[in-house]
Amino acid sequence: MKPVIELNSVDLTYRVLVNRTGSLKELIRDTLRGRIRIQEFNALQKVTFTVSSGEVLAVLGKNGAGKSTLLKAIAGTVNMNSGDVLLDGQSICDMQPHERLLQGIALVPEGRRIFRSLTVKENLLIGGYSSRSGSWNVASILEAFPILENFIGRDADRLSGGEQQALAIGRALMSNPRVLLLDEVSLGLAPIVVKQLYAALPIIRNKGCALVIVEQDTNQALAASDYTYCMLEGRISLEGKPSELTREQISQAYFGLGAHA
Repeated sequence: MKPVIELNSVDLTYRVLVNRTGSLKELIRDTLRGRIRIQEFNALQKVTFTVSSGEVLAVLGKNGAGKSTLLKAIAGTVNMNSGDVLLDGQSICDMQPHERLLQGIALVPEGRRIFRSLTVKENLLIGGYSSRSGSWNVASILEAFPILENFIGRDADRLSGGEQQALAIGRALMSNPRVLLLDEVSLGLAPIVVKQLYAALPIIRNKGCALVIVEQDTNQALAASDYTYCMLEGRISLEGKPSELTREQISQAYFGLGAHA
């Protein structure tokens, strides 16, 4: 199957201001005296992968592995140092985030970032303001996420964490994406809520949408995905079909155990 998204040797380096004292006063003084230090952090190192329509791809790794940065690179919210991101074989590196959204790439960021003062319905409608043609609408979102059905007129800040996560995913789907990027779906949620959210993934993929799921919950991600990547220190440390990867291999790739043996 032809890939919808391709990443080719993507490198991304963050430059971080180092303040040894942690004091704002000292930081200002050091800045004025030219004593500040800039430290470079390699967030992504030669990352290459593909995902096709209707495929679920999981990206696993501990905090700081580069998972969220990877999704941001696809969505265009961070600038890469080198490499390429292709949509249907065409580079989109020069596109701004809103242009990529119009082309069908939607990101559900960590922390949900819903509009808390608006109702569930208003949040969903905002998600569809730049909608491409497709089958997602308020009714189909409620069908995929029945936990929202009774709260359609409720302000988003009165929802539980799981309900807010469902709303964040639903809002992204309202743009009728071809590629849905999910950052830490299960973070801070009870297992029963996570199970409800993951139950919607087959509905999404059956509409032809490609999914890239960043997770620390390895069990959920492995069960839901067709192909899995593990990341460690900004690079791909392991890849394969979940059925072909052993727990020992995943642990080694996830934590770096035996990496230098």
